[in-house]
Amino acid sequence: MVTCPFLAMCGVILLPVSVTPARPTRNGGLGLLQSSHANLIGVPPIDEQLTYLKKGLAEIIREEDLRERLVQAAQAGRPLRVKAGFDPTAPDLHLGHTVLLRKMKHFQDLGHTVIFLIGDMTSLIGDPTGRNITRPPMTREEIDRNAETYRAQVFKILDPEKTEVRFNSEWLQSLRYEELVRLCSRYTVARILERDEFSKRYKDGVPISVHELLYPLAQAYDSVALKCDVEMGGTDQKFNLLVGREIQKDYGQPPQIVATVPLLEGLDGVNKMSKSLGNYIGITEPPEIMYRKVMQIGDSLMFRYYELLTDRSLAQIDHMRVRIAGEQLHPMQAKAELARLIVTDFHSAADAVRAEEEFNRVVRRHEVPSDIQTVPLPDGVRTAAGLRIDKLLAKTRLAESVSDAVRKIKAGAVEINGQRVHDLVLANALADAPAELIVHAGKNWRKVVPQN
Repeated sequence: MVTCPFLAMCGVILLPVSVTPARPTRNGGLGLLQSSHANLIGVPPIDEQLTYLKKGLAEIIREEDLRERLVQAAQAGRPLRVKAGFDPTAPDLHLGHTVLLRKMKHFQDLGHTVIFLIGDMTSLIGDPTGRNITRPPMTREEIDRNAETYRAQVFKILDPEKTEVRFNSEWLQSLRYEELVRLCSRYTVARILERDEFSKRYKDGVPISVHELLYPLAQAYDSVALKCDVEMGGTDQKFNLLVGREIQKDYGQPPQIVATVPLLEGLDGVNKMSKSLGNYIGITEPPEIMYRKVMQIGDSLMFRYYELLTDRSLAQIDHMRVRIAGEQLHPMQAKAELARLIVTDFHSAADAVRAEEEFNRVVRRHEVPSDIQTVPLPDGVRTAAGLRIDKLLAKTRLAESVSDAVRKIKAGAVEINGQRVHDLVLANALADAPAELIVHAGKNWRKVVPQN
């Protein structure tokens, strides 16, 4: 049965694919399957395929090449080979990464083979993209640990039967010195220094290590080794992807089509989604947290999330804009639907329903969360005058520090047992307080119980 809404709309029937075992992974493990080809009856016309693939893309280099490659693939009865590389620099993926994964899935929906390339060798170099200093190299242990978590997470979106998971150490580690020199001879230092990051560092006198200059060439050689038809990446990867086109031609291969996706803004609506900035939504986060974070985004950013993170068509999204502008649909309703779609994608529909109920109960009706954390009353909070609320907040991690707790209290952002707190000391709290204190500070809650 077809799971892709686009193919269902076009009346495409997806027959079982013949599969062959994937090559063993670098760690000797394996066992993913890759499709040798997909049998499609009633494949959508090329123009409709292009429209489907272009949704959410920032740029295609070149679109006419992609059209021609799609025609050639259909005539030859072979799937396109579509690659995207991920350096395992962090253990978890967030929604910003899934913009690219979703576009890879769209190629899979049309029967093509996607290559999820784990850059275990290039991670040892460190991608200089967006860096004004040399990126510290990772250890092999860090790379292996992060790579395993990536493998587990990507199949929340990609179809494992139409995905090759590869490590670029398969070919880069065995590259002989002579072959490396020949690879380097195919590109000039002047061309590499055209890259913004290198150009700025060179002009500012910031050191550039030779190994960093090898990164674009190593990534380009990945495309040669995998005989890629299409390479995908973020807009910040455009330089590296174009180097791949040039190097493929030097090795007698048709140059790959470059397809870039936008960089997804984080919860702040300004900066790129990033764990280091704290503006991210992790794809392994609990449903309740994921739902709540989606509900935090601004109304204008909501439409971009719909475009880049869901399968809603541009026509459907435009229709939603019109309904909201005409006050036929409240923005909060549209955002709630977005939150349900995202939670369903990474958890389940039932989890999305429960997450929405929890959000409505805690955020809208200000009721106590069902999963509230219970902590003992910390030492040093009791005084003769009562309970030091600033110390209580700091010691139960409802505030970053005592001074932060004081700011929260003065701002009226703290409640205890449903009553807003304005003083630093809760007078006579020990004598009059019930067996437990329900403390609410900002978006966080604690149930504080006396120690025996």
